[in-house]
Parts: sequence; structure tokens; C-alpha cells
Amino acid sequence: MQVFNVEGMSCGHCVKAITQAVQAKDPAASVRVDLAAREVGVESALTAQQVIEAIREEGYGVKLA
Repeated sequence: MQVFNVEGMSCGHCVKAITQAVQAKDPAASVRVDLAAREVGVESALTAQQVIEAIREEGYGVKLA
């Protein structure tokens, strides 16, 4: 599982937007979001850079944890 620090997440809508953005690029991806820790864990065939790009496209700041 790859873990990312994501800035700007605050609610259920953020969780849904990030999950859908990653799963749009890899429908089989497993996405775990921890709002309190500002972390997103992704189990996917995507590279870390592809996940970062998907999350950035939704307007969030993101980097590998």
C-alpha cells in the first residue's frame, strides 16, 4: 500500500472525490482515507506518480508520506 499526505481534505465529499479520481484510473484500486491524519492509502497497479496526478486533478495538494 502506498501512503500519501493530502492537504485540503475536510469532509465526506473529499473522500468520495479522491476515491473516485483514483478508481477512474484503476477501477480495482483500494483507497483508504484518514481525514484526521490527512492520509490516503492506495493499493493499486498505478505508480505513485499516477496516484498523485489523479489526486492533484481534484485540486488537493499531495505528496508521498
